[in-house]
Amino acid sequence: MTTQTTRIVIVGAGLSGLYAAYLLQHRGISDFVVLEARDELGGRIASINAEGQAVQHSSKNSIVDRFDLGPTWFWPGYQQELDELVDALGVERFEQFEAGDMVMERAYEGPAVRMRGYVSSPPSMRLVGGMGALVEALLRKVNPQKIICGQTVRLLRKDDTHVEVESKNAHGAVTTWRTEHVLLALPPRLLESTVDFEPSLPAELARLWRTTATWMAPQAKYIAIYETPFWRDQGLSGGGRSMRGPLGEIHDASMPGGSSALFGFIGVPASTRGKIPDEMLRKLCREQLVRMFGPAAAMPKAEFIKDWAQDSCTATSADVNAIAQHAAVPSTSASSGPWHGCLTGIASEWASQFPGYLAGAVEAARLGVQDLISFKE
Repeated sequence: MTTQTTRIVIVGAGLSGLYAAYLLQHRGISDFVVLEARDELGGRIASINAEGQAVQHSSKNSIVDRFDLGPTWFWPGYQQELDELVDALGVERFEQFEAGDMVMERAYEGPAVRMRGYVSSPPSMRLVGGMGALVEALLRKVNPQKIICGQTVRLLRKDDTHVEVESKNAHGAVTTWRTEHVLLALPPRLLESTVDFEPSLPAELARLWRTTATWMAPQAKYIAIYETPFWRDQGLSGGGRSMRGPLGEIHDASMPGGSSALFGFIGVPASTRGKIPDEMLRKLCREQLVRMFGPAAAMPKAEFIKDWAQDSCTATSADVNAIAQHAAVPSTSASSGPWHGCLTGIASEWASQFPGYLAGAVEAARLGVQDLISFKE
């Protein structure tokens, strides 16, 4: 076992964890470490390229033609803090394509029908390069030596003066980090389910964290990538809704100047789709796109399913039967007792204004860093 000492430990290198690291550095605080269980950074921000291969988010990555498996949009019209961060980091954005009619399957039987499409107001915006571009822009600002992947945190132990954070790598080697403060950039339910606390968290706080739904955990996305946006030639927006499925909601996922794509949220419950072979589910999704958008949809050049309910770094067993909804906001910290003043939740689910959204991750990280600094001062 190896022992390290650092002032602050950030658990999780999704958007909230990376933004917290960025804010600490901006304030001149360099004595911290970010521990990430995955081998890849970004958390629920994940993407594939035009060949259907997972994109490795790094500061040297210059791939633009890629597609989001996790969060896809933001709304500058009312998510001002995230909008300002996108501007400050110099990330390009573009408006979600919504021009044209949408397609509806109103029942299991009968043909799909064409109807006037919906237009978001304020507009839904996407990032050139996908949301991974935001991760990469932050990585260019944060000291890479402060971020350690492949470190799964399993235990937090409080003594009189410090918190000991135990993490384990893929080979089973354990490192203990002695620290003053821990910023928890994992969803509350995942944290409460997978990390042991010694002594235990206050019972009511543990219950609140355990019952807070993790945004996207029950969701699965299907993406089909094409050479051209053939649906646009028909005057269609790429938008669709279906009571038949397996996709319940469909959108144009094309990249400006790059490949074209459609993506949909799979409406089959996580407990059911986990029993369906992946190839069968892809086949059913392709057949649906043909029903709704025509025969050109039958031959995507690449396709991909990301089932977040099967991602152990996102979902727990409680999420398999959960309803996809934004959760009520739990307390970010213990109000008294041994854990008071040394733990702060900063994942998106802890945001008061935009829980579950990317904007919530930014909000919660900012407030968590502010509270840490004010408490220590």
